Amino acid sequence: MASSDEMGSVRRRPAKSGKVSYGDPVVLHDSSRSRIVFIPFFIPHSSHTELTGKIITYRKQPPPLDWAVVEEKSVSLSEAATRLLLGALKSHLAVTQEEDGDFLIVRVAEGTANLGEHSPSDVARALASVLSQDEIIRHLEGTELTTELANAFRTSIRLSEMRAAVAELRLSLDEGVAAESTYQGWCERHSWAFGNAYVMHDDVREISPGDQLDMLLPTVIAGYRDIVELKRPDVEVLLWDTAHRNFYFAADVSKAIGQSHRYLDVLQEAAASGLHDHPEIVAYHPRAIIVIGRSQDWPAEKLRALHGLNSRLAGVCVMTYDQLLAQGERLVEILANPKVSDSAPESSELEDDFPW
Repeated sequence: MASSDEMGSVRRRPAKSGKVSYGDPVVLHDSSRSRIVFIPFFIPHSSHTELTGKIITYRKQPPPLDWAVVEEKSVSLSEAATRLLLGALKSHLAVTQEEDGDFLIVRVAEGTANLGEHSPSDVARALASVLSQDEIIRHLEGTELTTELANAFRTSIRLSEMRAAVAELRLSLDEGVAAESTYQGWCERHSWAFGNAYVMHDDVREISPGDQLDMLLPTVIAGYRDIVELKRPDVEVLLWDTAHRNFYFAADVSKAIGQSHRYLDVLQEAAASGLHDHPEIVAYHPRAIIVIGRSQDWPAEKLRALHGLNSRLAGVCVMTYDQLLAQGERLVEILANPKVSDSAPESSELEDDFPW
């Protein structure tokens, strides 16, 4: 039922010819010199009645004469043109209170929209930012969408989640949060940040009695497991040896490397044919990723030193939390910009951008 401000009366009367009907003229403009009116016409057909219209302008004569009987100008509108005009007025009225920009008008009752020149990814990104309520997202799961729009919508939702995750990690680091449990939880929820090779993590953490890992990551291609060892972000990573003029790993990093080597040996032996009680977890020449310390203010020389030291480690990579953050931001950038993804280097080249 229409709301009170949408109610109105309409009169439809037969024309003298008896072949059509017309409605009361609608005055669109009225001034001391001119008047513009719209007259609706109803043209009956065997299967339906067609709505057309005519826009007529009148010129006002000076006193004592009244309105000119002969119309000055007129424009006849077919039914298609009348409907287009109606749709255009409704669409543009909907954005009268908005600032300048591009808009997509969706009629909720019909649940469809003409995307026009808007790309499905842009539409999905806009919808994802608007439809952020969990109950709406659940209803969308049962809604039939076009494959192109559904894929774009899922990508945008995923992109929003990734952006929020990156912002969460940046906030924790900026606020100086040092608890390993904070970053343990973040990494478990967002294992994608460790690179394209990993998309999930295992719930299993105990590989032998007394040996409990921070994370086990299955590789996408082979499914073999790698290790992630998380340490505090407020410890030193590299120190400078003045006598020999070189950087070297600080004590906390050296301890983490030794710990990781032991875990690699245990995992290789315990999961060579599948972990006990979890035969799906298989390790074959596993690698370890150690996340420790900060590098946000490092000079290029120090970053280069970390890269060099990593290159000479066997099966172990040391990265800082700032590098993990930068890697997450890079993955979000690739997903958000298809052109960047299309022009991105091959996976073997892309790995050079990452600490390992």
